[in-house]
Amino acid sequence: MLVIKHVRFVGSAKDDLSAFPKAARNRAGHELFMVQLGREPDDWKPMASVGPAACEIRVRDPAGAFRVIYVATFKDAVYVLHAFQKKSPSGIRTAQRDVDLVAERLKTAEKDYKEHYGKPKR
Repeated sequence: MLVIKHVRFVGSAKDDLSAFPKAARNRAGHELFMVQLGREPDDWKPMASVGPAACEIRVRDPAGAFRVIYVATFKDAVYVLHAFQKKSPSGIRTAQRDVDLVAERLKTAEKDYKEHYGKPKR
């Protein structure tokens, strides 16, 4: 049986993702759909600086580099924690302010999951 997890956005993540250029937004949407299906995105990496559950989808576009940080370890939902255009050069770590924001939103996602689904995350 095919299970598709719900996508839930934390903070301004939905609006921020919606502000991506069309091609980058479409690519990010496709990658999030793969995550909903339990698959891995084409270009991603774990966000160890936030925690073992956070992952970053990397979208390269003529307009720049874009990132979508999410958590998919919840049984029923994928939480999109942050979406932004990366300003630093390739190979440079994500800005600390973005890491701090993601860590804060992860706590919000955990609370939301328990309230919304009424059960532990796994």
